[in-house]
Amino acid sequence: MSCCQLYGIYPLKIRYTLNMTSTAGFREIAHTADWELEVWATDLTGLLEQAARGMFAISGTRLRPGERQKRSLELQALDAESLLVRFLSELLWLSQQEGLAFDMYKLTLKPGWGLQAELDGALITSQEKEIKAVTYHNLVIRRKSKGLAVNIIFDV
Repeated sequence: MSCCQLYGIYPLKIRYTLNMTSTAGFREIAHTADWELEVWATDLTGLLEQAARGMFAISGTRLRPGERQKRSLELQALDAESLLVRFLSELLWLSQQEGLAFDMYKLTLKPGWGLQAELDGALITSQEKEIKAVTYHNLVIRRKSKGLAVNIIFDV
């Protein structure tokens, strides 16, 4: 079995869930000018991870098989929504500046809306669409019966 088959990561797989009965996931929502992603998970770290997976998936990001790249991030924000935008913006910056995308995440929340992120990914071989920025437009993390949900709009 190749490492690609073992990890199931090349290319990044879009995991759309047509309803929110699964505990975590994401799906693209039709939007007039930009891209919108609906994301849900049982907790905030799960929501951050699903948002990252969704962002790379809707842009059609493909990773190069072989050598893996690791990065660590420490972020601080004023609230959960700001933490989400900062995290996705950092991932977007790494993809644009270093040509890296990530498919494995170890996320730990710190006091005062801090985040420690251990990322594992690879160089990008192709990307179908470019995301310019993560926006705050109508960004509100909502409590649901099974966790949290948010809609994120990306400027393209």
